[in-house]
Amino acid sequence: MPPRLPDAFAHAGRALRHRNFRLFFFGQSTSLIGTWMTRLATAWLVYRLTHSALLLGVVGFAGQILTFALAPFAGVWVERLDRRRMLVWTQAAAAAQSLALAVMTLANVITLGDIIGLTALQGVINAFDMPARQAFLVQMVDERADLVNAIAINSSMANGARLVGPAIAGVVIGALGEGWCFLIDGVSYFAVIASLVMMRITPHVVRRVVKSLPEELLEGWEYVRAFRPIRSILILFALVSLLQTVYAVLLPIFAGEVLHGSAYTLGWLTAASGVGALASGITLAARRSVRGLTRTVQVATAMFGVALIVFGASTVLWLSLAMMLLVGFGMIQVFAGSNTVIQTLVSDDMRARVMSYYTLAFFGTAPFGSLLAGTLAHRIGAPNTAMVTGAIGVAAALWFTFELPKVRAVMRPIYREMGILPDPAAT
Repeated sequence: MPPRLPDAFAHAGRALRHRNFRLFFFGQSTSLIGTWMTRLATAWLVYRLTHSALLLGVVGFAGQILTFALAPFAGVWVERLDRRRMLVWTQAAAAAQSLALAVMTLANVITLGDIIGLTALQGVINAFDMPARQAFLVQMVDERADLVNAIAINSSMANGARLVGPAIAGVVIGALGEGWCFLIDGVSYFAVIASLVMMRITPHVVRRVVKSLPEELLEGWEYVRAFRPIRSILILFALVSLLQTVYAVLLPIFAGEVLHGSAYTLGWLTAASGVGALASGITLAARRSVRGLTRTVQVATAMFGVALIVFGASTVLWLSLAMMLLVGFGMIQVFAGSNTVIQTLVSDDMRARVMSYYTLAFFGTAPFGSLLAGTLAHRIGAPNTAMVTGAIGVAAALWFTFELPKVRAVMRPIYREMGILPDPAAT
């Protein structure tokens, strides 16, 4: 008999029973709204200044290439340092970056070079912030059984902000300009810093360094390379992240030239993707087990690809919004589902290093996606670019279909040992 609706909702929010995670939830929710406002405002500012799809791609590349280069090194350092302290510093640095953008934009002195430089700085910050935040989840949730739910709530939180932030940004840009979005974002980081300071955390035992940095880098790489489930899931995750960047970079072109709209249209398109993403996160939070998530990731990748193909072919707003709903839903099923499976499988002594490769796949593929988006859109147009990337997504889902039996063969004994799957020997 299926659980009653109130029971399902209570189950979906069980990680919020933990005080530290609850503090993080409220602080991060506030900050992420500002983050999404800045993402949309930056894209619109670059488009307003240049009207160039290629330069939109260049700015995206500048913001993420340093994340790609630094993420593996950051994973090693995260394991050596106190994670909460590192997060306080990364959030403070991100606040300073957004406030600098705000001051220059409001003073009407900002140039494309300034945007590229400050976006590159954010890429450096992200390289350290994301693996630290992912590894810190374990410390915020006292019961390991609630970790899966915490990851799903974290995803829902990010995508609730993805829904609210762009909608607010569209209004703010139309009424006051992009600089106010950057200012709101800069102030919002103080909510996260306050939540981190207020937490009562059992001090993280910092590993005594017995190996050199190159040795630890190689050890992390060999772990990811040899462990088939993590390797295969990270490959699929990286590819979907690459494709997601392509369409995200081109959204201002779709809003302004394909759908003949304005910043409000861009806000609606991004918000539609956010609605789908939020719904996706809620369905993941309601899951009672990690079982079956690999199949979910496979189906969601195919959904993501097909929706991108139709979005590229669409010239009417209602159909484009509907496809953005499906794109957002499928994308988060892949992202949060992959995160959940990886966090479940990885050993604690490798967690930060493995999550640095997750960061690499999430942010590190983005610079290449940004350049690919700008180059392809310049040559074949934004609609054809979206359709080509959607077809690649469908092909990726097909590849993972053939990979899945081999992945599951490795995962089954691990899940049995954890009690996630029943042990046949005990029956």
